Amino acid sequence: MKYSQLFIASIHEPKKLAAFRLLPIGKVFQYVFLFVILSTLVSFLRFLKGDIDLFGTSQELVEYAETVGSLLYPMAFVLQLVISTFYLFIRISFFGLIGLGLLKLLKRRGEYRHIWRTSAISITVPILVSLILDVAHVENSFNFPISAALHIVYLHLAAKYYPKQPSAKIIRA
Repeated sequence: MKYSQLFIASIHEPKKLAAFRLLPIGKVFQYVFLFVILSTLVSFLRFLKGDIDLFGTSQELVEYAETVGSLLYPMAFVLQLVISTFYLFIRISFFGLIGLGLLKLLKRRGEYRHIWRTSAISITVPILVSLILDVAHVENSFNFPISAALHIVYLHLAAKYYPKQPSAKIIRA
C-alpha cells in the first residue's frame, strides 16, 4: 500500500483505519517517520526564520552559539529530529493506551499492538492540525487539547470497526 493511500484513508475512512491494525510494523514506522520529518522541517524552518528563540536570554548559550558558528544549524536540525521522534512515538503510545480503553468500553477485540498501529496511522489529522496551529502561532495551551481530542475521535471511529468480543456461553447442566 502506498503512503498516499494510507494518508487519504487515514483522513476519512475509519473502516480502513481499523484494518490498518494488520499492517506490518515496518510500514507503520515508515509512515510515522514521514510525519517526524515533516514536523522537524517545520520546526527547523521556524528556527531559521527566527520564530523560535532557541537560547532564550541565557548569555552563556548565546556565546556558545557564536563559538560553534555554522555548526549550530546541523546540530539544531539533529536535536529537533530527535525530539520530534521521541515526542511522536510517546504520543502514539499514550493514545494507544487510550485506544485500548476504548476497545474495552466498546467491547471489541484487540491487543495493544493492534491499537498502537491504528493510533499511529490515525495521528495524521491531529499532527497536521497541530502543525497548522503551530505555524499560525496559536498558543500551545490550545494546541495539544485540540489535537488530542481529534486523535481520540479518530481512534473511537476506528475502534467501532474492530471485531466484537465473543459472547460468553452459558453451560447448563
